[in-house]
Amino acid sequence: MAAGESGRLGTASPFNIKAESITLRNFDAAEVAALYRQHTEDTGQLFTPEALERAFVLTQGQPWLVNALARQAVEVLVTDRAAPVTAEVIEAAKDLLIARQDTHLDSLAERLREERVRRVIEPILAGGAAGQDLPEDDIRYAVDLGLVHWNGGLEIANPIYGEIIPRVLATAARAYLPRLDPVWLRADGRMDAGRLLEAFLQFWRQHGEPLMRGLPYAEVAPHLVLMAFLDRVRNGGGSLEREYAVGSGRMDLCLRYGPDTFAFELKVWREGRPDPVTDGLAQLDRYLLGLGLGTGWLVIFDRRTGQPPIEDRTSAVEAMTPAGRTVTVVRA
Repeated sequence: MAAGESGRLGTASPFNIKAESITLRNFDAAEVAALYRQHTEDTGQLFTPEALERAFVLTQGQPWLVNALARQAVEVLVTDRAAPVTAEVIEAAKDLLIARQDTHLDSLAERLREERVRRVIEPILAGGAAGQDLPEDDIRYAVDLGLVHWNGGLEIANPIYGEIIPRVLATAARAYLPRLDPVWLRADGRMDAGRLLEAFLQFWRQHGEPLMRGLPYAEVAPHLVLMAFLDRVRNGGGSLEREYAVGSGRMDLCLRYGPDTFAFELKVWREGRPDPVTDGLAQLDRYLLGLGLGTGWLVIFDRRTGQPPIEDRTSAVEAMTPAGRTVTVVRA
């Protein structure tokens, strides 16, 4: 293009224009390993097989992320060339990359504000299905940007984007999140589930509604505020994993803090729809089974019109899942 090569197909007609995507495709796992081996050949520093596998899983071969992840690993975390780069180092590099909000990741915010991108991304985050009138060109555009990919259905392109996209969308909520005392921590530093529940209920009653106002994706505004709250909870050294399932009407969150793991199933009660508690309990059952947990939270956001104020309708009760697990149902 820089050399002035014509985009026409060798005819005089101005309408015969090549309109193919020029997006650089993602690397496959073998190519990621080959790229990282170049560093080993130059410096002698090894990437363990587990590190190579983890790097591919986290990036799904997105070229910028593949390079940036390795750069954090070898230039920031493990500068001693005699020490190998392990899967744990790659995981730490991922956290640094997300926290740094480098130019590439930061520019996602501009793309996410575009209406054609919002129409594709929002249903994925909400666990719903895209509208039948969603233009195919919008999907192609989001795919070409590398934000989503096809895997039986549309998914966020890779786990790093899966973390960074909701963080970017929740920037305003995180910026105005009130100071939270870590009352959920016990004297031994472990998480207390009961205290965490009380802290969230108090937080939601006081701050849920104001923080939701003005967030860019109204359909998932409550999800974003809850994630901002849990991000603050995990800041002491935990992690927050997100799973999206298009068409399921849910979002799954997994909070890990030391030896403790907490699972959250998020559902929305929409206008004209039945109470989602039955489906939610069954879905939470399956999520808990996958995590090997005996209990969890089902959080139902009531988005119907004409409901009592948020401080009055927010509550928590115990419930039984179809498989006999005792869980907490939060209505917010």
